[in-house]
Amino acid sequence: MSKPVNALASPRFCGIRTFMRLPYQTDLQDIDFAVLGIPFDTATTYKPGCRFGPAGIRAASTILKSYEEVLDVDIFEECSGVDYGDIDIIPGHLDESFERIEEGMSALLKNDIIPVVMGGDHSITLPQLRSIVKKHGPVALIHFDAHSDTGSDYFGKPYNHGTTFHWAIKEGLIKPEESTQTGIRGPLYGRDSLKFVRESGMQVITGWELHEIGINEAIKRIKERISPGTPVFMSFDIDFLDAAYAPGTGTPEIGGFTTHEALKLVLNCCQGQELVGMDLVEVLPESDNAEITSFAAAGIMHAFLSCVAANKRAKR
Repeated sequence: MSKPVNALASPRFCGIRTFMRLPYQTDLQDIDFAVLGIPFDTATTYKPGCRFGPAGIRAASTILKSYEEVLDVDIFEECSGVDYGDIDIIPGHLDESFERIEEGMSALLKNDIIPVVMGGDHSITLPQLRSIVKKHGPVALIHFDAHSDTGSDYFGKPYNHGTTFHWAIKEGLIKPEESTQTGIRGPLYGRDSLKFVRESGMQVITGWELHEIGINEAIKRIKERISPGTPVFMSFDIDFLDAAYAPGTGTPEIGGFTTHEALKLVLNCCQGQELVGMDLVEVLPESDNAEITSFAAAGIMHAFLSCVAANKRAKR
């Protein structure tokens, strides 16, 4: 079984940086999940630099351990996982990079492996979903973000990190009636900015509303929309967190949420679901303070992997 280096035998600051010190491996035999980087930020509209997100998250992840106490699960007692490396994108060329992302994901999906992706800007979710749908069909989306990312275009062009879910809905990649966007907040371009996503049938829990109703009610609303057996994809933009907890991102927003609240949402919303993939996007290490954004990102990914392990245990 592929599992991390033993930190009691080799100090955490030793070795080449991989996620959680997992083996870097492209052999896909007997693997449950693969962590991979998509270091693409050509589609950003404000601060660039999240192409270095995977490297920052990998470095921070060396502090993680395998046991998750809330779910009472040891990830590597239940699962085998590897760091699959990065998909080689083409900087400055969006369409060609999307093709490489879609193709790069297909090898994992053909082998029934759950891809766990480190971005990169949020545009990378669209080619991931295109690849996932070929294997699993349309998914229920659990989306944590400060921004809805449902604009139809920016600067007259259809694809960037603010249009991802507009085109995912239009292409039939997600099931809006079973999906939820949570944490949406901050100034908008106009009063109709969220009209398209709401009219599509997607549930939108704004940041203001989430603060009012609380985390437990939000968990209830997210989970009750998802039908049993529906494939579920989670996309976590790090700017869901308040700028105080995630300064290292390209479009930070105040009025957000704590790392504790994020962990509670992920652990509860993903437990018991038919998880088929996850990404964590928009980490920009150059703007980070004391690596706190990268540590937060690594911890949220750990929570997702804990759910993968707990779900596998429950099936067994």
